[in-house]
Amino acid sequence: MDHFLYKDGVLHAEDVPVSEIAASVGSPFYVYSTATLERHFRLFDEALDGIDHLVCYAMKAASNQAILKTLANAGAGMDVVSKGEYLRAKAAGVPGDKIVFSGVGKTADEIRVALQGGIRQFNVESEPEMLVLNAQAVMLGMTVPITIRVNPDVDAKTHAKIATGKSENKFGIPIARARDVYAMAAALPGLEVIGIDVHIGSQLTDLAPFELAYQKVAELTETLRADGHDIRRLDLGGGLGIPYAYSNVAPPLPSDYGDLIKRTVGHLGCEIEIEPGRLIAGNAGIMVSGVIYVKSGEGRDFLIVDGAMNDLIRPAMYEAHHDIIPVIEPAVGVDQQPYDIVGPICESGDTFAKQRMMPPLESGDLIAFRSAGAYGAVMASEYNSRLLIPEVLVNGDQFAVIRPRPTFEDMINRDTIPAWL
Repeated sequence: MDHFLYKDGVLHAEDVPVSEIAASVGSPFYVYSTATLERHFRLFDEALDGIDHLVCYAMKAASNQAILKTLANAGAGMDVVSKGEYLRAKAAGVPGDKIVFSGVGKTADEIRVALQGGIRQFNVESEPEMLVLNAQAVMLGMTVPITIRVNPDVDAKTHAKIATGKSENKFGIPIARARDVYAMAAALPGLEVIGIDVHIGSQLTDLAPFELAYQKVAELTETLRADGHDIRRLDLGGGLGIPYAYSNVAPPLPSDYGDLIKRTVGHLGCEIEIEPGRLIAGNAGIMVSGVIYVKSGEGRDFLIVDGAMNDLIRPAMYEAHHDIIPVIEPAVGVDQQPYDIVGPICESGDTFAKQRMMPPLESGDLIAFRSAGAYGAVMASEYNSRLLIPEVLVNGDQFAVIRPRPTFEDMINRDTIPAWL
């Protein structure tokens, strides 16, 4: 469920007409719903009722300060994968003891910043990282809590570019080597081994891969405890999918996911962490774009819109589907027709949908790309020297610009011409 619905024939973000936002900020733009963000966080939090847990929002999905503050106020921790994300989380008021640092390429500088600023744990991905982390902790006179990310070699049955739990993926250590790596970690003076980390991929629409991975984690927990390790925290990652196409079968509910966690690892007495991102932010945001031209081609019509692949790259990168709807609700029974919906960038890949059925549209009409709250604005670029588009947050009948559209002067003045020119 989200809070983007037609009211009186106009698409609303909660109680604000989307056309009103467009008149204020221009198109294209992103708009997020506070109510949806809060509701989706609560669904995960409530799914783990009865066991010690922390829901850490995977902020790579959408990292605007206002979104982070909204979720932090609701009780979320944060899962970060870079120094920049760590500093964003801190700037949003998230305490260090609610920030988990993940990622395969943590640098010594990133590690040092998090150690000095406070951290809940590092999810360690490799032996070389472990040695760097230990050296930094010893240098600062600290002992840092760690989990070690194990790769369970489980096929998540998701898109190849977002699978992370198979043996050929770059993430984690092979589960077969876990005992040796944990023994190595226990011998390092700057590290305190507290748990296990696993994450098998993103946009999963079936619980079976989770179940297989968590069963392996449960077995490993018992083995490591027998080896003398105090395994008291399990970071089970994120990855639960969202319904990008409203006509498709819905992915499992967070409540079903919570039941699975309790069934597979609940008996171990460990604190549970999960790191949802897409399911919290995805359906909490839409991208609104205006039609520039309706162009007739050979056997097909094109909607050329002012949003482009630099604003929302998922269709070009992942062949991702987004439901696309007009901001003005079409009349009941109106005939629809197929359009190729494309942006203005000089790339054939700047195509959002092919032969998508839509009501007749004209220049100046507004359309909305649903389920664009995750991996939309955060993956945007200035390709073709196009300005980054604004982000707007709605709360009830109020809206605020939470990232303004820069000017062309802002963009150009970031460049520096060397003296010899």
